[in-house]
Amino acid sequence: MIYFDNAATSFPKPKRVYEEMLWCMEKYCANPGRGGHKMSLESGRAVLKVREIISDFFNIKNPMQVVFTKNATEAINIAIKGVLKEGDHVITTCMEHNSVIRPLKALEKENIIELTIVPGDEFGEVDAEDIRRAIKGNTRLIVSTLSSNVNGIIMPVKDIGSIAKEKGVLFLVDAAQGAGSIKIDVEELNIDMLAFPGHKGLLGPQGTGGLYVREGIKINPLILGGTGSNSESFMQPETFPDIFESGTINTPGIVGLGYGIEYINRMGLDNINILKHKLVKTIYEGLSELRNVKIYSRPEISKNSGIIAFNFDDVESNEVSYVLDKVYNVATRSGLHCSPLAHTTLKTIKTGAVRISVGCFNTLEEVKIVLKFLKEISDNII
Repeated sequence: MIYFDNAATSFPKPKRVYEEMLWCMEKYCANPGRGGHKMSLESGRAVLKVREIISDFFNIKNPMQVVFTKNATEAINIAIKGVLKEGDHVITTCMEHNSVIRPLKALEKENIIELTIVPGDEFGEVDAEDIRRAIKGNTRLIVSTLSSNVNGIIMPVKDIGSIAKEKGVLFLVDAAQGAGSIKIDVEELNIDMLAFPGHKGLLGPQGTGGLYVREGIKINPLILGGTGSNSESFMQPETFPDIFESGTINTPGIVGLGYGIEYINRMGLDNINILKHKLVKTIYEGLSELRNVKIYSRPEISKNSGIIAFNFDDVESNEVSYVLDKVYNVATRSGLHCSPLAHTTLKTIKTGAVRISVGCFNTLEEVKIVLKFLKEISDNII
């Protein structure tokens, strides 16, 4: 199969990810931080090593401010529900995933928060000055995706971060798309909280992710329970990362995530970004030559994290993906991509869109083969 669904989950993973996860499971996979025996201590050291790898990758000063979660959705929910209180105002963008929109809309429905959704241009790109104009006296939080999971548009997070810092507003970035190919420096971008999945661009396994919280931010945990620390107390410890890591964490998954990031470091972020841009540009140019095609993504390297969204006129997006899968053995994603707000912006809420999302293991030859298949589909559309 030619795999072009990397925005959902990257595939394949670097070989060492598989090997080190298996080694962990077979040799030392006890509970980290839950015992003093050798296997527990080795698990603890392995987890700490990955916190340090992640901290270096995102320029986080204190590795203990990195909290492991099962995915970016959990991280986003912790951040949103952990910092907001009744009467707060939140600003977000028109291209957010339901992982952001649903918790915010639930809080709005309960009359806990006010919510402003800032519109973008025809591709969904938001003007940072519109964010500034939306800030009010009770604005507590700005939430922005780094890059849309629907069409790959990259948001001006550096400008938004500067405005948030200037106005004393917390800034949460959803890095589900872009982490692993776009440089993220939490200090340079003035990011207060960063949610990221392990299983997408960071090349780790499913069931991994994390949340960075800047030191000094008061944030309440979503789940309470055993942490292996302060066990004599009935109250949740307030120290990081224990406050958010109740229960047994995914040690082999975290180990795999660490080796995924190490692979990225060896390959180089810039090299990955250049490769993905070359693939995206080729797809864009090839689709542009076909008849009856509407493209919803921009091809520029500064405007796209690795996604081309498109439709054939008068053809259901689900039908195109179905044919690509069943006839041509090509994996893509169609429909609304858990992002109805983004599709409303792109005017594809009724049709959805076909999404091709490339990764660092895709090749130009694969792109050329799929473009040939898409031409065959286009030629057969009456």
